[in-house]
Amino acid sequence: MKVSYYPGCALHGTALEYDESTKAVTQLLGVKLCELPDWNCCGASSAHATDETLAIALAGRNLRIAGKQGMDLVVPCAACYSRLKAAESEKNGYGTVAREGTFRVLSLLDFFFISGLMETIAASKKRSLNGLKVVCYYGCLLVRPPKVTGAKHYEFPETMDRLMELLGAWSIPWSYKTDCCGASLVLTRMDIVLALTGRLLENAIKAGAEAIVVACPLCQSNLDSRQEEIFRKTGKQHELPVLYFTELIGLSLDHKDAFRWFKRHFVDPTKLLASKGLA
Repeated sequence: MKVSYYPGCALHGTALEYDESTKAVTQLLGVKLCELPDWNCCGASSAHATDETLAIALAGRNLRIAGKQGMDLVVPCAACYSRLKAAESEKNGYGTVAREGTFRVLSLLDFFFISGLMETIAASKKRSLNGLKVVCYYGCLLVRPPKVTGAKHYEFPETMDRLMELLGAWSIPWSYKTDCCGASLVLTRMDIVLALTGRLLENAIKAGAEAIVVACPLCQSNLDSRQEEIFRKTGKQHELPVLYFTELIGLSLDHKDAFRWFKRHFVDPTKLLASKGLA
């Protein structure tokens, strides 16, 4: 199976472990990711906050390239996915770029479900994540707004939960799975980011989680890297690992690089995984 792949800026920078684990597990599952040639930044927060025409044009250029490739476009970053879907939903095509070809814009998480990869994972997994208690955090951009994303269960999505259960983990229901983490407000309002991430971390622990599973580099960065700052400000210590769902697939498939990915995290999950017999 071959699909187009749009990594976006974060996966070539601060979220290398997300990019590497995505490529590693899809290769093990028989999927070839064909990175879009000459792709550009989707605009993320900066463009659509200042110039909607520019925001649509930036994302639209990537969609035109994807159309020429002639394959479904898979997008791991929730912010990139949101911008590409927003451009796709424009009635007049892609802003200043006309639509070419027929293809779907898919989040990486959705791709695993509609492509038959869940069955392949079930048949290929080498170890169960039995005993690992997690909450799945989708963030606010992966499923909303539903008119743009097409998500049916945009208040209480369950796809990532089902994936974790397939891997053997205990996915705990909680009420904060689509709350905002603050996203790129780290550049302007760190006080808001710390308040939002602190609330998410506290409620994950209250739910009984030992780790948070995510599908967005912005969410992962905020929840993982802000814990020490929250401790300095509030005295509340969390030490809660924040893992990409692809990393846990890689662990279950016994990929040789899994613990190299984990070492890049601010909160190293190795001790937790060792306590579960997974390290």
